[in-house]
Amino acid sequence: MFKILQARLQQYMNHEIPDVQAGFRKGRGTRDQIANIHWMINKAREFQKNIYFCFIDYSKAFDCVDHNRLWKILKEMRIPDHITCLLRNLYAGQEATVRTGHGTTDWFQIGKGVRQCCLLSPCLFNLYAEYIMRNAGLDEAQAGIKISRGNINNLRYADDTTVMAESEELKSLLMKVKEGIEKVGLKLNIKKTKITASGLICSWQIAGKTMETVTLFWGAPKSP
Repeated sequence: MFKILQARLQQYMNHEIPDVQAGFRKGRGTRDQIANIHWMINKAREFQKNIYFCFIDYSKAFDCVDHNRLWKILKEMRIPDHITCLLRNLYAGQEATVRTGHGTTDWFQIGKGVRQCCLLSPCLFNLYAEYIMRNAGLDEAQAGIKISRGNINNLRYADDTTVMAESEELKSLLMKVKEGIEKVGLKLNIKKTKITASGLICSWQIAGKTMETVTLFWGAPKSP
């Protein structure tokens, strides 16, 4: 049953999720996204343009997926009701207990987190993450990297998200993503979120915390 559900979800996922998401997709991997970023860096050098990247880290992303929000998101993503119903039944009635040095806690209901080691979890998380990015409004944002006749401002591998721009407008993209993830119960891990740029960049603060600026590009010399 799981493989059948996975195949059905994969069909809808391929239709709903754009090419910028490479996570859990056949024939795609982290190497593709690394190559894309490396290509952008080289083109920025070639045309003497500044380029800014922010490597976003979510706090316990897979563990914090809210089940009730997930069902609503699947509906908005046009996943058929009968598939969502099967998934809800699969997740219904899950309970857990925690063992401590003083014994075990009472059993409690689990309302968050995709199932570990489940074939369906990657698809479900990708749809959840796609909803975040759509509602963050990155598709309509002017900030980004101009490529041919288009504009690209993010690359993703599951929960690993990179946003990019040709100026410090990158910060506006980051704030959009931050607001988007908080609306669905996730949090930005500011301590592990890094910024890197080909030009000088001011120190940024998000929620009162200073974000680390990395001064070394992958495969590129340090900024002066």
